[in-house]
Amino acid sequence: MVNEPTHAPLLSIVVPVYGVEAYLYQCLESIRADIPAGESAAVELIAVDDASPDGCGDMLRSYAVGRSGVRVVHLSSNVGLGLARNAGLDVASGRYVWFVDSDDWLPTGTIAAVLDRLRQHEPDVLMLDHLRVHEDGRREVDASSHLLRGIPGVTRLADQPQLLRVQHTAWNKVVRRDFMDELGLRFFPGWYEDIPFSHPLLIGAEKISVLDRLCYLYRQGRQGAITSTRSGRHFDAFAQYERLMDWVARKHPDERLQAELFELMISHYLVVVGNDGRLHPHLRRDFFHRAAAHYRRYLPAAGYPLPPGVAGLKHRLVGRDDWLAYSALRQAHRVAGRLRRPGPVGGVETGSLAADEDPNRAADAATMPDGGLLPKRRDALAGGRLP
Repeated sequence: MVNEPTHAPLLSIVVPVYGVEAYLYQCLESIRADIPAGESAAVELIAVDDASPDGCGDMLRSYAVGRSGVRVVHLSSNVGLGLARNAGLDVASGRYVWFVDSDDWLPTGTIAAVLDRLRQHEPDVLMLDHLRVHEDGRREVDASSHLLRGIPGVTRLADQPQLLRVQHTAWNKVVRRDFMDELGLRFFPGWYEDIPFSHPLLIGAEKISVLDRLCYLYRQGRQGAITSTRSGRHFDAFAQYERLMDWVARKHPDERLQAELFELMISHYLVVVGNDGRLHPHLRRDFFHRAAAHYRRYLPAAGYPLPPGVAGLKHRLVGRDDWLAYSALRQAHRVAGRLRRPGPVGGVETGSLAADEDPNRAADAATMPDGGLLPKRRDALAGGRLP
């Protein structure tokens, strides 16, 4: 049952729910308890029970009782994260929509800061900063967080191109609903559903605002999470990037943009193929060859900016479809990485993951603070061929 709001709120927060019984209450309370006094009509919380096999459905029914502004949608069958978000979007009535994952939570003061910024700037997209929180309590600054610094007022991607390299998720963006509809964006089924959703938001936005404040706590290492689950469904990334590249070719056929997205795509594939927690060893070779096929299919005619160092070498090996050389390099690089990996400082790590485990580090390794390319990377533009 869905309780209809009497007035349209400013912000709808959509929380898809599946298999998170241990974390659900923390997530919901971090939202509800953070709504400032006098702002209850400005925020609605929509929880979507994606036919969760545990006690989440009953928890949601109980939670909604007596709490105004809480709406629950129960799906009769499991449809996956992307389509569950769509189900919440279908009943959302807010001017803005924020997709929050049900195993994550918000730090105190977030809702007030978000509402204030939405009213002040009225952006198409509001970008937010986050911390990664590990199961042992360690907190880690995301490797792309520095790209959000020093952006006052509203901007566009053309003026702040480094924003394309901020982690491409739905939960670090609050989106104006009409703008989303203008772009015709919805979530596709399958894993990696954020890829053809998040990038077009930034590409199409005329007004981007950045809230340089910690607004989201991103849980790491949870059993059952996509990024820590070995599965053949990681191959879904290929279909999602095909959708993104098709959208860009139709809507924004810009060579520089295509080159940037191509590099991000290949770097992301290298993250997946190199991560022991995502692919079974017997699937890794096939994934690499699929990545190489996409390399040949989408390689920009004018080339693209290769990352420096080992990351650039891996790009070259994908371009040449050289699995044996890549496999040997991966093993040597991981051994060296374990030997030099730093520990946490003051309880907060500052991006200590290896490049194979962190897509933002791989993608951002050669970006200057102003978002431009380092000289080495500018020189890597090679007329459609690898140097």
